[in-house]
Amino acid sequence: MLSRIDLRGRVPSAAELRATLPRAEVDVDAVLHQVRPVVDAVRERGVDAVLEFAERFDKVRPERVRVPEAELRRALAELDPAVREALETSITRARQVHADQRRTDTTTRVVPGGTVTERWVPVARVGLYAPGGLAVYPSSVVMNVVPAQTAGVESLVVCSPPQAAFGGLPHPTVLAACALLEVTEVWAVGGAQAVALLAYGGVDTDGVALDPVDTVTGPGNVYLTAAKRLLRGLIGIDSEAGPTEIAILADHTADPVHVAADLVSQAEHDPQAASVLVTTSPELADAVDAQLVAQVAATKHSERVRTALSGKQSGCILVSTVDEGLRVVDTYAAEHLEIQTVDASAVAARVRSAGAIFVGPYSPVSLGDYCAGSNHVLPTGGCARHSSGLSVQTFLRGIHVVEYTREALADVAGQVVALANAEDLPAHGQAITARFGGAS
Repeated sequence: MLSRIDLRGRVPSAAELRATLPRAEVDVDAVLHQVRPVVDAVRERGVDAVLEFAERFDKVRPERVRVPEAELRRALAELDPAVREALETSITRARQVHADQRRTDTTTRVVPGGTVTERWVPVARVGLYAPGGLAVYPSSVVMNVVPAQTAGVESLVVCSPPQAAFGGLPHPTVLAACALLEVTEVWAVGGAQAVALLAYGGVDTDGVALDPVDTVTGPGNVYLTAAKRLLRGLIGIDSEAGPTEIAILADHTADPVHVAADLVSQAEHDPQAASVLVTTSPELADAVDAQLVAQVAATKHSERVRTALSGKQSGCILVSTVDEGLRVVDTYAAEHLEIQTVDASAVAARVRSAGAIFVGPYSPVSLGDYCAGSNHVLPTGGCARHSSGLSVQTFLRGIHVVEYTREALADVAGQVVALANAEDLPAHGQAITARFGGAS
């Protein structure tokens, strides 16, 4: 079922690997012309434009953008107890992991009388997006809200598309997750118009102010991503997320049932989802293909999964050694990377580019999606070569606080003046000498 690329017996250059490896094609630039009028309309007409776009794209026109708090409480009261317990476990574990990410302020004594302190200050207000589309994502609420709360963000709003099936409210499971996290501000708005409203703010139909935010995080479709690109600078963003992806580095010891199940689980997200197997074992590749035939036929979203697995973004890469496999997966830089090899922990320790690494047969990506404690909002499209996933740091800003005494400044005044003159910025030097009667 998976197309194959045979790299055994040769070591392609990094450039050749990047060109050869399967990857979903996402052209954000191609939809910018469609998204720009949406963003402009929301900037100019606010909530009126948002509700018109909801009617056009979501097939429902909510009465208002902000969801009444009573609806959050009702959604939680009506939530399936098993789902509530699972969400509570997810929240508890995520809080445990993210609490250890919180940086502390540090003060460096550069010289006697001269210090530089790095303060970590949370973003004042953030907008967190939980997608709608082909699935329901209360887990994305958890993954966005927990690090923001842990960072100390004082004001946050969750956006999720209005659903015609629920009278213009977001999905009740999303609302219930917000209630569990004690989020009280939820907007029923999706897509590019959600990003625009978060950036510009507005006034709801009942006259309540919808305040703009400083940062927007959370995954979405290509139109939401395009809106993030257009508005970046006015707002901070986490990333430009593309279709989800999994890569599995496996040798002859891997269980083909496990490998196939994990490839299928990722393909379930979206027809554009990428499932990539990198293996030293042709026998495993054959066994996985046989398993895929059976498992895809048996899964609920078989058509979606089959489309994803047979697309050019998915495939099987044969390599001669695990070392060569590591080179391939580092170049691919998967959003999710599983290691199913002999001594998987040691192999995983050598990986340099991945959004998250799942080690051994009992650490599947699905665990990370929900209850590992890790964050599942991760870089896609090879961006793990240079970017990290969502974390507490996403919502913090480092501010340097400089404090020098007169004596400490005098000690370095000559050097500052020398560098100012070398850069032909004499007024910089004068700002120093003015403090000492004009003499450096």
